[in-house]
Amino acid sequence: MRIERDGRGDFVIEPALLMRGLSISEAELQRRMRAGEITSVVEDGEGEDRSRRRLSVRCGDTVWRAVLDGQNAILSEETFDLRFRRWRAPR
Repeated sequence: MRIERDGRGDFVIEPALLMRGLSISEAELQRRMRAGEITSVVEDGEGEDRSRRRLSVRCGDTVWRAVLDGQNAILSEETFDLRFRRWRAPR
């Protein structure tokens, strides 16, 4: 599956993909988007990952993340709950 980009270069993710990744219904997705409760971040790869991008979409404590190749095809994806994920500060 590929993720498209619009005329401004922004990523456009199919609602069905987000609904599955965030485990929410279409109505809930629409409601949360209107309320500004869904946020996203795009990170460009560095070094040997230079041609890749990582998209992270957050809704509450749930994060859906996808790694894209240079043609915006999904290489991998994961969903996790921030309440159970431990973050460590760099040393």
